[in-house]
Amino acid sequence: MNDNSCIIRGGTVVCADRVLPDHDVVVVDGRIAAIEPAGASDFDAQPDATVGVLPIVDARGAFVAPGLIDIHSDYVENVASPRPSVVMDLNTSLYKADRELVSHGITTIFHSLSVYGAHVFDHKPIRDFGNVSALIDRVAGLRAGEERDHLIRHRLHMRVELDSVDLYDDIEAFLRSGKVDLVSFMDHTPGQGQYRDLLLFGDTLKGYRDVTDDEVRDIIRQQQESSKMTYAQIAALASIACERGISIASHDDDSAEKLAFMDGLEASISEFPISLDVAREARARGLHTVAGAPNVMLGRSHSGNLSAREAVAAGAIDVLCSDYYPAALLDAVFALRDECGLDIARAFALVSANPAKAAGIADEVGSLAVGKRADVLLVREIACGEAGTRTMPVVTRAFVGGRSVFRSHYPDQPLGYARDLGEHVQAGRALASEAV
Repeated sequence: MNDNSCIIRGGTVVCADRVLPDHDVVVVDGRIAAIEPAGASDFDAQPDATVGVLPIVDARGAFVAPGLIDIHSDYVENVASPRPSVVMDLNTSLYKADRELVSHGITTIFHSLSVYGAHVFDHKPIRDFGNVSALIDRVAGLRAGEERDHLIRHRLHMRVELDSVDLYDDIEAFLRSGKVDLVSFMDHTPGQGQYRDLLLFGDTLKGYRDVTDDEVRDIIRQQQESSKMTYAQIAALASIACERGISIASHDDDSAEKLAFMDGLEASISEFPISLDVAREARARGLHTVAGAPNVMLGRSHSGNLSAREAVAAGAIDVLCSDYYPAALLDAVFALRDECGLDIARAFALVSANPAKAAGIADEVGSLAVGKRADVLLVREIACGEAGTRTMPVVTRAFVGGRSVFRSHYPDQPLGYARDLGEHVQAGRALASEAV
């Protein structure tokens, strides 16, 4: 019997637009073969000549959800460089990240590696271009062992700061190499974008470095006067990305004019739009809009910009990423359900179906549908807090390409939805009935 075939039985299946309580997900040879009411499948009625009798995975009391897709994460930098002056072995770091990320339900990760000119806030050796280049090469090398040697799928998001003029030829070479899956163009020059508030920029800088107000003013001036890539250079890189099928993202969009500029470069993603109006304009242009899941958990942006909760509720944000904190991705789904009243299917789509569409990989992964790769999570809610006054979502099983790659065990306690017959289950039954 193949180790990438099974029946995930009796869970609440989270599809891209609905939930299906008490359903089975049938996995054959790494792909989803059927999604049916529990026990209704013919796959376990008699042995199949190819796969035999499929093993049963008990998913009762759990959400059966698509694996999470994180298109912007610099987590591997923290693993590879646990202290500012230290760079650990890069291959080992990727394996360690692999293990940590799957425990949070992330089954496809886009490692977001930055190419900078000047290092303004702090100098991390892991962000030296030599280390970035080595990481890009190693991430590309992981693909050959996907679904065999690694727990999750590894992809590369190259973040290009516009002051990296001297590295233009290297950036172009990487875009042509086939090792880059997503490219974003960033401009952290103070006075616009994320740091349009110069006082905020100064406070942020002081959090990283011991500098005086006069030194802050000098750094602002130097940054504002530094060389940046020309329009022709940016357009040339974007053209190469389009030719190679690499998704293009803008970053920290702060105006309709910037959105129009990036739209002209055939960008499909707007990362971290600064305000609700800009996010709405980006969506009106057909761009996928990205906010950080930590923003959802904190209830605000760490830099004082757009509130992700407000923007999701307004339909102005359709993708969440972990940014710097992988655990926030799954937690944000349930925070949006419990604290903002968001439908659980829509909340999961923010971290699965929608990022898959944004990154151009939705044909294979991102949702539970017949024919897709079986990247599947079992998510349960466990009691936590004093006297179990609240619940926390945990991944108890993860499958990538139908193979069981992660399993966790929590002490016996009432698991499940926390609201066994809650409104989201009733709504799911109504939707399932309508679908029939």
